[in-house]
Amino acid sequence: MKINLKALTEKELKKFIEGQKQTLYRAKQIINWIYKKYATSFEEMTDLSKSFRELLNKTAFISSLKLLSRIIGTKDGTQKFLFELEDGETIESVLIPDKDRLTLCISSQVGCAMGCKFCVTGQLGLKRNLKAYEIIDQIISVSKIIAPSVIPPSPLYPALSQKCGVYQRGVRGDSSLSKITNIVFMGMGEPLHNFPEVLEALLRITDIVGFSKRRVTLSTVGIAPKIFELAEKAPRINLAISINATTDEIRNKIMPINQKYHLKELLNACRKFPLEPRRQITFEYLLLEGINDSKEDALRLINLLKGIKSKVNLIPYNPSPKRPEFRTTSKDKTIAFQKTLQNAGITAIIRKSKGGDIFAACGQLKATYFVRNSSTAFKSS
Repeated sequence: MKINLKALTEKELKKFIEGQKQTLYRAKQIINWIYKKYATSFEEMTDLSKSFRELLNKTAFISSLKLLSRIIGTKDGTQKFLFELEDGETIESVLIPDKDRLTLCISSQVGCAMGCKFCVTGQLGLKRNLKAYEIIDQIISVSKIIAPSVIPPSPLYPALSQKCGVYQRGVRGDSSLSKITNIVFMGMGEPLHNFPEVLEALLRITDIVGFSKRRVTLSTVGIAPKIFELAEKAPRINLAISINATTDEIRNKIMPINQKYHLKELLNACRKFPLEPRRQITFEYLLLEGINDSKEDALRLINLLKGIKSKVNLIPYNPSPKRPEFRTTSKDKTIAFQKTLQNAGITAIIRKSKGGDIFAACGQLKATYFVRNSSTAFKSS
């Protein structure tokens, strides 16, 4: 049975190469080809001998995600990618341009078990955890797709059209925005619910792929014990907490995880989370009309965050017909909430929602997507 080299840790890969009677230098070359040059076949590895490449073809392979669709929004240039995994399950990743930054939002699970009431993605439930290499493959695949070169289109992708624009893989990358600068674990799933695989992915992202720890952010709904474990075992990446409420009563209703890890326990974990100089924990606060957007909520949030080096991202709710009980807070009320926090010395930013026209905004992943049918065409599910 052939071995998937991406499924191996760096240590395991080196051991495998030694088992092939090769030097560790060959392992470094292969790692460079896979994670830096995005190779998907051994034939591409031209600095390896022909005999060694033939041996690798007999004993190993390099997995890759299958691109089912790439959608580019006309409003802000956000791109959404639907990938098929080896078992036929699908995940989505989102590429967000913002001035000199190109942020890739990646998924850590197929679906999600957290069941946050305002999140359409959460309605899917949890199908399964992603493997570390499937998490990494989102970065590799998107990096290859947006590189400033033409990628031959596949006959599997028919001509599609939507107002937001659907593009085939033959799209030429924009050379001014052709490299991912930031990674955020804010896609499908709860990263800390898939801790071992996410940890391995983080190590590869920082140690092998070469992303700065300052440019990697993990967002969690607040699994308190895993926050401690993240601090002990993971690279010192940025931490973001989806807090979204200032009382246990309200948070219990909209975020079931709070029934297990109350605000006090969550914030205690945040206070103990080690921060490097000039680093803060980001608290994400989704504003919901009449639920968590009052001045009293803002004042309680100020009190909750005392003693924590933090900033607050205020997030507008992306309305969905599947969640009619939630409404978007008005612009005036949002600004008033922000000013209350700022007057208390808290950095509070109103985050501009991106990708809403292609269902790529917060909580919308796989709310609508493309699947392949028997005639090789795609349809909205």
